[in-house]
Amino acid sequence: MYATVNASTKPITMLTFDAIVIGSGISGGWSAKELCEKGLKTLVLERGRNIEHIKDYPTASRHPWELEHRGTVPKAYTDANPISSKAWLFDEGSAHFFINDDEHPYVQKKPFDWIRGYQVGGKSLTWGRASNRWSDNEFKAPERFGYGISWPIGYDDIAPWYSHVEKFSGICGGTDGVASMPDGDYLPPFPLNCVEQHMQKTLALQFPDRKMAAGRWAHLSEPQAIHLEQGRGKCQCRNLCVRGCPLGGYFSSVASTLPWAQKTGNLTIRPHAVVHSIVYEDTLQRATGVRIIDTQSKKEEIIAARLVFVNASALNTNLILLNSTSARFPNGLGNDSGVLGKYICFHNYRPSTWATIDGFDDVYVDGRVPSGPIMPNFKNFGQRNAAFLGGYMTFMGAFRPKRANVPNTEPQLGAAFKHRMSEPGPWRVYMYMQGETLPKATNRVSLSSSKKDPWGIPQLVTDISYDENDELMIQDFHEESRKMMEALGCKNIEHVDNKQNPGLDIHEMGGVRMGKDPTTSMLNGYNQLHACKNVFVTDGACMSSTGNQSPSILYMALSARAADYAAEQIKNGNL
Repeated sequence: MYATVNASTKPITMLTFDAIVIGSGISGGWSAKELCEKGLKTLVLERGRNIEHIKDYPTASRHPWELEHRGTVPKAYTDANPISSKAWLFDEGSAHFFINDDEHPYVQKKPFDWIRGYQVGGKSLTWGRASNRWSDNEFKAPERFGYGISWPIGYDDIAPWYSHVEKFSGICGGTDGVASMPDGDYLPPFPLNCVEQHMQKTLALQFPDRKMAAGRWAHLSEPQAIHLEQGRGKCQCRNLCVRGCPLGGYFSSVASTLPWAQKTGNLTIRPHAVVHSIVYEDTLQRATGVRIIDTQSKKEEIIAARLVFVNASALNTNLILLNSTSARFPNGLGNDSGVLGKYICFHNYRPSTWATIDGFDDVYVDGRVPSGPIMPNFKNFGQRNAAFLGGYMTFMGAFRPKRANVPNTEPQLGAAFKHRMSEPGPWRVYMYMQGETLPKATNRVSLSSSKKDPWGIPQLVTDISYDENDELMIQDFHEESRKMMEALGCKNIEHVDNKQNPGLDIHEMGGVRMGKDPTTSMLNGYNQLHACKNVFVTDGACMSSTGNQSPSILYMALSARAADYAAEQIKNGNL
């Protein structure tokens, strides 16, 4: 599966492929699968180490007492990795799937927490797995309300590709008939617990304009034949997904798309390969290959291909294109419009609301369901009804702490203390926001003119921040969530604004945006560079706006659609 390529002291063309896919994560895995199935000899380049499904999940089945620090990370480690260790899913059991900060430097013009996982499979091993479809409103709203450009595609263009990737990946969810969150081809949803059922019924009566629904998650609640053929099994509700699932119960490129592509005989994966740039030949007016640096030998190589898919994850994709200069493209590959690196967006996760709710003391939960219910967007849908632009959706649910807190006024030793500690605590209810942020030219990335990374590549400079629209959205969420909590009869309602930096949402998007007009965008409706037809970008960098739903399933659909189009263009002699 993994090619051995002879190194040289000089960059030379060593191997030729039909296609090169840069990156092996969620979108790269899908690009590779589709291209290989179409018969294209495809090379996947991954800057990190190799990961093999099951074999390289060292903590997947360990109990807390089998981990040296019982799951926590020593202070010395977090001090050495102040960015990676902020990730919500970072702990002793998952730290090996995150980078060491000092090995991959970048320049923060404004505070930005860039969370990265460099290995075969990328962040598909650690993603949150939310897989809701975009509504047509999310494609249309930026232009309609004047805060973005027109997308070159709409929901009808991508809907069949959503179905294509849902069926193969395995997405569980309900049939809810909510316009702001279209239904899809789903496996049965995980059931709501008793308090969540109470929440759902009460909110439906009190707020007819909004609906609490089972979330759509990339988990095999009931595997179908296609999933069993992949060697994957039913999710066992362990909620240890971030460690890697030996059952293949959730979707990752390591468990699903890459092994499937390998079965075609058309896939080669090259780990330890940092991409320096894409090589453009002025006389041919096309990209001819990719320049890499082998991280083990430190030697430079050029690998040729007829087609290049850039799936390096949004900010690295921006970096690669910015660094891919030539006489034709002095400011970055395909950058005739001058917008490369601009209009970087993210999702706003800052606000949450917490409360307690009385009753249900005689029940607990069964298992650790790795997902929860959601409330689709009910703001600015179709028409504007808020002080801010864009929309937000809400992750929500209820849980019961594993043990009660014993007041300090009671004995802290003895049988009575142990009995109290063995009792679960009172039920808690939570809501937190995933909000759309607005594309702005001032939110941008660029290349440092003076600082290089360990491979001699210019470091990325991030210049990204929140704005007044984000603050107005946070305020609105807190107001609306309080109304809903009060309607539920909750007590001890507490609003939180965690003030986290942009980037910690791990949903960075844009910089190589799609658009109808080549003067204001980089990519056409098939994710193809306007000015370099054999280069495609289908990861988060391609996004023209963020929408309010989680984007990963859209990246998968865009990747499959673009690969299908590119393969057809090659077949017809157009590429």
